[in-house]
Amino acid sequence: MFLQLKNTTIGYKTPLIKRVETSLNLGEICLLIGNNGVGKTTLIKSILNQIPTLGGDILLQNQSLKRLSQKEIAEQIAVVFSKSQVPTNFTLTDLVALGKYIHYPYYFQLNKSDLQEVEEIIESLNLTQYKNFPLQKLSDGNLQKAFIGRALAQNSPMIILDEPTTHLDEENKIIILKLLRNLAKKHNKLILFSSHDWRLAKEFSDQIWLVNNEKLEAGIAEEILLKHDELLNPEIFRFSEGFVAPKIIAPQLEKEMLYSFLQKNFKKDLSTLKFEYKDRFWVLSDDKIQKKCVSFKEISYFVANLH
Repeated sequence: MFLQLKNTTIGYKTPLIKRVETSLNLGEICLLIGNNGVGKTTLIKSILNQIPTLGGDILLQNQSLKRLSQKEIAEQIAVVFSKSQVPTNFTLTDLVALGKYIHYPYYFQLNKSDLQEVEEIIESLNLTQYKNFPLQKLSDGNLQKAFIGRALAQNSPMIILDEPTTHLDEENKIIILKLLRNLAKKHNKLILFSSHDWRLAKEFSDQIWLVNNEKLEAGIAEEILLKHDELLNPEIFRFSEGFVAPKIIAPQLEKEMLYSFLQKNFKKDLSTLKFEYKDRFWVLSDDKIQKKCVSFKEISYFVANLH
């Protein structure tokens, strides 16, 4: 295995994630998910040996991080954080090319092959028209893609990305995720990335690391999602105090839309109700009545008049 966590406890002075036992190999894509504050970024920084572990060990190619220098780790792992310092007076091409200097002294002049690879990376990210732009003039989305380009130019066996699709629209999210999957499968890279866009990202991931209640659960993406209904249940977006969801039987999209509508409009307990989507209409029922509704307006009227 390329990356191994052995009985690893992650945190600062107190543990955030305890006794992790898992591993990842080259050619795999792993999605790291969990609520804010559970330790995802701390875990990433621990894998980079920027934060010491509180227990256990982390191994890269069977070598403990504790025995590796920062340069040796950087040669094995490229990283993109969601918030990165923007170098002054750099163009987009300068930033992407900077990834090559992990392998060379700072005064080294890149050769023709290196420069060609930098051009290809910029093109793959749909950034060719911006290649000579100063970084300060790039949009947040294009700047994020440029930092991803720097990581690609580093050409390390593993790439870690902390929220890589932040600031990107749907089209560019898909461009990045397809590019990452291509790197993993065709170029045998290990990709570990955290994301709040997990509904989209799961389509591109082989494994999921789910951080919850100070534990990390690892497994095949679909199996982790099937074991955790709360990840597929729209109640993950709950914000309306006093609202208790009814039972909703429907395809995922319709289920989420109905949940969204109900919780925005009703602050009461609807747990005795059942909503079932059938042939483009909703059947509402409880232990006494049944009602067919063809629109959310009808649903709203029906629910509002329940006693």
